[in-house]
Amino acid sequence: MRQRWAILTFAIAALALGALFFVPLAMVIGGGFFVEGRFTLRYLAGVFRNPVYAEGLFNSLRIAIGTSALATLIALPLAWLSNRYDFPGKRWLCSLILAPMILPPFVGAIGLQQMLGVYGALNSLAGWGPVDWLGRGRYFGVVALQALGLYPILYLNVTAALANVDPAMEEAAENLGCTGARKFFRITLPLIMPGFFAGLAIVFIWSFTELGTPLILNYTRCAPVQVFDALKEIGSNPFPYALVFVMLSCSALLYAAVKFFFGRRAYAMQSKAATVSASVPARGWRAAAAPAAFAAVLLLALLPHIGVILNSVASPGSWYRSALPREFTMGNYAEALGHSMTLSGIRNSLVFSSLAVGINLALGLAVAFVTVRSTLRVRGALDALAMLPLAVPGLVMAFGYLALSARLSSQLWVKESPFWQAVFDVRTNPTFFLVAAYAVRRLPYMVRAAAAGLQQTSPVFEEAAANLGATPGRVLRRITLPLISANLIAGALLAFAFSMLEVSDSLMLAQREDFYPITKTIYELFNVIGAGQYIASALGVWAMLFLAVTILGAGRLLGKRMGALFRV
Repeated sequence: MRQRWAILTFAIAALALGALFFVPLAMVIGGGFFVEGRFTLRYLAGVFRNPVYAEGLFNSLRIAIGTSALATLIALPLAWLSNRYDFPGKRWLCSLILAPMILPPFVGAIGLQQMLGVYGALNSLAGWGPVDWLGRGRYFGVVALQALGLYPILYLNVTAALANVDPAMEEAAENLGCTGARKFFRITLPLIMPGFFAGLAIVFIWSFTELGTPLILNYTRCAPVQVFDALKEIGSNPFPYALVFVMLSCSALLYAAVKFFFGRRAYAMQSKAATVSASVPARGWRAAAAPAAFAAVLLLALLPHIGVILNSVASPGSWYRSALPREFTMGNYAEALGHSMTLSGIRNSLVFSSLAVGINLALGLAVAFVTVRSTLRVRGALDALAMLPLAVPGLVMAFGYLALSARLSSQLWVKESPFWQAVFDVRTNPTFFLVAAYAVRRLPYMVRAAAAGLQQTSPVFEEAAANLGATPGRVLRRITLPLISANLIAGALLAFAFSMLEVSDSLMLAQREDFYPITKTIYELFNVIGAGQYIASALGVWAMLFLAVTILGAGRLLGKRMGALFRV
């Protein structure tokens, strides 16, 4: 009976994942290679021959490399310090260092412009001339903002990897004369490589395809913005399909390379350490240097947040060529919650995210059950399939859903039915595709949270209930779900919060104002002349507070296991 249920669950979960994940990807791939039913490589080659597209891909690659390098320089030393030393304020500093996760980088771009722009707060405070701290063409601004927003993902992975390193190996190296930096690069770093590259892959893929930050900073010569600008030609021009396919290929190759070169070495981290790793009290200059390093990074990372908060309380037009706003008001917050566009955006995001979480709960629990509780030989394949959305950019998925909508809406049976138009045509109603995109993108969080709960819960209780005649459904409802409820709540909170603030899917799929989610509303308000950017900042602060509470709640429930949610 148990085996039959596992096979049935596997089949349903695989079918659902295939429909929600692989069908949009197939639309992206097919759109760039099949034109009028004929296979061609013309448009793929044209992407590299077209100087505009080639420059966009090159710039996106530069952004990804720069962001990954800067995030590594930030996260790796902090994780090492946190693992090795106890210092004053460590608990609070290690918690606050994750603060950038509570603000999407594209919202932070609004604040960063006010702080570091040509006529921003820094130049006004220092009395300098119009220095562009964000860099010519905004490249450095995009890299800095994305690195300051994404380094917590790398920090969580490296911290978890360092915690699994057996101290006996380092002690053996010290006994043989290998100490200091040499010990770190010869012993510690190779041992944490699987966890390090797992986090680095997420940061690289995320920054390579990030749409919101370059869009707000007006860095238009990069592939994601070029794809966004080409949405109007999605039904007639194959070049955007080919460009998105190239981005997908780069992400997939990186993901495959990480799994091939480092996934096979993960076994070194699986066994329990021979001795318990313990941090030592920092003494002398280290006692001051360690918290100072955390504080310095925290100050830089919170600069966009500070800019957004100050902009949200500034009277329209009062913060220009001055260190601080000349006039303050709380009216922007009232306007943010009372504006017709923001009320609609909040309501839409609540509906879309709630529906997506419902799908996540059902599908994530099914995948985790098959992976942890069954003995099916193919259970590992289902787990890998469920984690793939972490490696596939949101931009690619959103474009795939747009292509699928364009294909379906052109069918006669959809054109003649208002009901099916409201379901399958994003120009009429994007709810179906937004919910599907949110659910697929955040499914890995739910799978990892549910799997962690099942792994920590002995199956003895479920077997006892089954032996007493309880059906599988009753066992799940009365035994399993109550035991792993904390993990499910944590996964649901994270899936809900990140769905509420999803950028790429929201910007691309929501094309009618009455269906704008919060992030699309913030973007549209930012482009409104006058008080628009101030209301957008206030709405961003509301979103920041919401996500902060959610992440703190999830962190309390999951503890150190939270880092596993951001690992391919």
